[in-house]
Amino acid sequence: MSRYVFVQNAQRPFSISPRVRYCDSFLCQLRGLMFRRSLDVEEGLLLVQPQDGRLASAIHMLFVPFPLAVFWLDTQLRVVDKVLAQPWRPAYFPRQPARYVLELHPAYFLLLNAGESIVLHDA
Repeated sequence: MSRYVFVQNAQRPFSISPRVRYCDSFLCQLRGLMFRRSLDVEEGLLLVQPQDGRLASAIHMLFVPFPLAVFWLDTQLRVVDKVLAQPWRPAYFPRQPARYVLELHPAYFLLLNAGESIVLHDA
């Protein structure tokens, strides 16, 4: 059974809180957003690692045919890095260790910055 959460910027609330799939299993993370045709502005994915790290929180964009706003967050849900990930790129690594990878529609890229934190609410 999938778990979903709503994401909100703790400092500056979004006008629309995206509902993201909480992915803490290997299979959920393996599939990610691959093979989807698009991503609605209200959707996203939160990849959860057991601990902070750079390698474990790396992502790829193979078989993802649309750009994503990707935010890496530490254990305190504070943004440590972000990138506008482009389709079909082999790898993106955060500059700082991260435990969470938040993948959202590109419309959110300028709405969440390094040093800001997020709040999660059950959907």
